[in-house]
This record gives sequence, structure tokens and C-alpha cells, in this order.
Amino acid sequence: MTVRGFGAGGAAPPLRRLRRRLGLERNELRRRVDRVQRAIALALLVLLLATAPAVAAWCGGLAYDAGLRAERREHAQRQQVWATVVATGGIASSGDQYVHETVQAVWPRAADGRTRTGTLPSWKGAAVGDRKRIWVDREGRPTVRPRPHSRTVTDAVYAGAAAALGVGAPVLLAYVVVRRRCDRYRDRMWDAAWARMDTDAGHNRPS
Repeated sequence: MTVRGFGAGGAAPPLRRLRRRLGLERNELRRRVDRVQRAIALALLVLLLATAPAVAAWCGGLAYDAGLRAERREHAQRQQVWATVVATGGIASSGDQYVHETVQAVWPRAADGRTRTGTLPSWKGAAVGDRKRIWVDREGRPTVRPRPHSRTVTDAVYAGAAAALGVGAPVLLAYVVVRRRCDRYRDRMWDAAWARMDTDAGHNRPS
């Protein structure tokens, strides 16, 4: 036999279970505090859905625009040039723990093409006369490659996610506070109901 509202196995349909969990199903047994909690929860959910996407998009857009400006600036100020090794066997230290081999090399300055001499980190099999492409700034100082576009996209995604979490955290905290206060109120109602039952049982006890 199939009970109305349930499947053949006696279980409530998934949609009905979801409505019950969310408090959207009409139930005469629900108390006023339950309805108040449900209304506040729905209001907070609407607030979250209305603000979080907009704030995330705004912050993500700001981060993306800043990243694009950094990309353009670094690409305009940095250039790849060929460095030619003129001496090997140098040693340099990075901090107090790391020591690495270096080479002496010459390369043209990006601004005027004049030759500049400096020290570069060595690479496997480096020998005098070997050439390697390096990034330099306008003064010809070695630097790192310009900011890649993938980093701009990643920073924008992180900024949007952080903004969404920043909006969602206070909303979630507000719901937790409301839920705890409602639970305490329900506990007091249960205690009062049990006390009335004990009193009624004493009055109705047979003499």
C-alpha cells in the first residue's frame, strides 16, 4: 500500500524532505518561536543571496583591474635580452643558509642598448660564451618576468571568494545567535510544560 505523500517504501520524497528541513512545510505543531526562527533564517538567506554575489563581483573586478594595470606597467618596463657569460665559478649567498654558484655576464640595457656587466645565478653546464635570455628593467638590472595574466585571474577569483566569505560570515553568525536564543527559549518552554504536567499529575492523583 502506498501512503499519500510518501513513496512505495514509506519514505518522504526528496523535495518534501528538503522543504521540511528548511521549515517551508506547513505544520500545525510548529510553535511561534519556530515560525519566527524560520522567518529570520529566510530573511538572512535573501540578504546573503542579494549581497554576496554583488560584493564578490565588485571586489573581484577591482582586483582584476589592478592586476591588468600591473601587467601593462611591468610589460612596458621590462624586456628580455640575451646575456653572454664571460666568467664562471662565482659563489653567492642568499641569506645565512643558501649558497649558489654564479656567472659573470654581459647584456645590453633595455633603455639605450649599452652593455651592462653583472652577476647572474649559474645554470647547469654554464660555460664562457654561453648565452641565456634574461628579463631586465629599463636600467638593465636583472629582474623577474612580468606579471602573467593567469596570476591576475587567480587574484581576482581569490578576492571575489574572500569578499563572499566576508559577507557570509556575519550573516551566518547572526543566524547562529538567533538559533541559540530560540533554542534556549524552546528549552524554557519544555521545562515549563514538564512542570505543568507534574503539577497536573499531582492534582489528578487518586486519593
